[in-house]
Amino acid sequence: MGCSLQLRLPPSPPPALCYSFLLPTTAAKSPTSRCYGSSSTTSAAAARKKGKQVKAVLQSAAVQKPEKEDEDEEDFQVVTAVKTVYNHIIILDTPKSRLLLLDSTRISPHSLLNFLFLLFSTLTSHSFADADSVHSQLNKRTKWTGSYWDEFATLPPLLPQGPIAIFGLGGGTSAHLMLDLWPSLQLEGWEIDEILIDKSRDYLGLSDLEKHTADSGVLNIHIGDALSPDAAISGGYAGIIVDLFAEGKVLPQLEQAATWLELNDKLMPNGRLMVNCAAGEDRLTANNEVSQHDGSSIDDTWKLNATIRVLCEAFPGQVNWKKMPPSAGENYLALTGSLPDLCTWSDALPNELKSSVNQWRACNIS
Repeated sequence: MGCSLQLRLPPSPPPALCYSFLLPTTAAKSPTSRCYGSSSTTSAAAARKKGKQVKAVLQSAAVQKPEKEDEDEEDFQVVTAVKTVYNHIIILDTPKSRLLLLDSTRISPHSLLNFLFLLFSTLTSHSFADADSVHSQLNKRTKWTGSYWDEFATLPPLLPQGPIAIFGLGGGTSAHLMLDLWPSLQLEGWEIDEILIDKSRDYLGLSDLEKHTADSGVLNIHIGDALSPDAAISGGYAGIIVDLFAEGKVLPQLEQAATWLELNDKLMPNGRLMVNCAAGEDRLTANNEVSQHDGSSIDDTWKLNATIRVLCEAFPGQVNWKKMPPSAGENYLALTGSLPDLCTWSDALPNELKSSVNQWRACNIS
């Protein structure tokens, strides 16, 4: 196993926007807000309410038990914000993490500040990883995210020798974890937004992964459409991680069986796909009825996810699934191929990930 990941994040530029909010336990004090580079203002009551919302978000935890807060305030800083053809990109810096937010629908062209408050109001139920807009997370005190990025890092022991693709590289959270745990890997990361890659190199340590490790591992970055024929390589990939979203939703192409068959053709023999399938549906059509409250077997709950249903159509009897816990956003994950021997898989992983693989199940089609 690699040693513990030490992030060498570049120093932040002078902040375009920076805030401090008092924690709820310090109600006797008056909350303060500081805004640089913005003309927006808030009342004391509004600031107090929004501050509590931000506080709830900033306490998103990793796998380990949260540490006791040493200070009364929780700070966050916008280190960069830019609009591209594909995304509105915001990178936040907090005392614990760097976070990449992507959203093409919620940002007001007149007020970044108002957008941030609107965004944070949607993030209070679970951790950062549950938010549709959060696409990468690099923690400063621990490598683990407590979310699906950790699950992606469990894939290499199941694969034949060969390059592994990440379709939907984003800010590179899964690439950081994988090269830390498996430093000899050759990763091929595909991302359609070149400006996003540039910002991730500047602020999320992505450029460090483009340098060869002592074991010759590396991340090669490709700008382009991961679903195009250009993303194929000679001999095929040993595995492909699929994390493709737009506007907080799985790409519509991934709800077509033909797309998955094309992706499977990019694999070498015995290669596998591991997929972030997003959350499930509140209800299904009459053709796929499953209720979370009708006493149905837990083995049937994968039917609540449209992407997994399509995967099962493309690869009957060769799809496995797991559901992340509420604290990690309740996303569904899928793994193609036969269900691995879970004990053998667990033995190949670091202690922090051993138990997580025991939750994988085969999709039983009745």
